Parts: sequence; C-alpha cells; structure tokens
Amino acid sequence: MQPKKTKYRKYFKPRILPNISTKNHRLTELTCFIVVTLESGYLNGRQIEAARQTIRRKVKREGKLEILIFPDIAVSQKASAARMGKGKGKIDHWIASIQAGKTIFLLYGIDAEQGIPALHSGANKLPLKVKIYKL
Repeated sequence: MQPKKTKYRKYFKPRILPNISTKNHRLTELTCFIVVTLESGYLNGRQIEAARQTIRRKVKREGKLEILIFPDIAVSQKASAARMGKGKGKIDHWIASIQAGKTIFLLYGIDAEQGIPALHSGANKLPLKVKIYKL
C-alpha cells in the first residue's frame, strides 16, 4: 500500500505522537465491528495488508471490510554499507501515523460468531494495542 502520487519525493522523519486517547465512540444503528487503537504509533503498509488478508481469510470473503487508514508518509533509508554524505537514501517503506482512539478497520454484514474472531486474528498482526467494539 502506497500513494500513487505525492507532492514531494521525500519527507522529513515523523515525530513521536502523543499517547492520549480523547475520542469516544458512539453507537450507531448499523450492526458492525470496529478495531480501535488504544495507543499512538505508526503502522507499516505491510502490517495493514497482513491484517487485511488474515481478516478476509477468516470471514471467507463474506461481509464488507473497510480500511480507514492509509500509509502516506514515506520513510527513507540508506544502504547498510553506504558511507556518510551523498544525500538522503531511497524510499524504503510507507507508514501511517495513528492517534490513540482511531478506528482502523470496519467490518459489517457478518455475524458476531465469525466477525469477532476474525478481527482478533487480524489485530494480532498489528504492533499496537487495539480493542474490538461491536456497534
């Protein structure tokens, strides 16, 4: 997962995010399950894709899964044997900054017997602490 086009080729290194959750999730009439982060951090595009594949495999491609985050911050890295100088390194991977309390995945159109275990197995692929809510 990466953007097709960005304004600049390379960006500054991202700063550390505050680990404060101020968002409250209100219940809606739509029966769905959401994955909410309990801490701030960064998610790699590969981590998001691994969680998505696991969730889709567990629900046997039924229901609708929405990903509400997108990795749009480029992280560059120089080669391990490169000497100092000679500019900034190539883009290595893309990350998404996640604030505490933000919804990552939204799964609906499926019952609780399949949905909650699928989201648990997908949440195991993520490096952040998350909580699963049933709306």
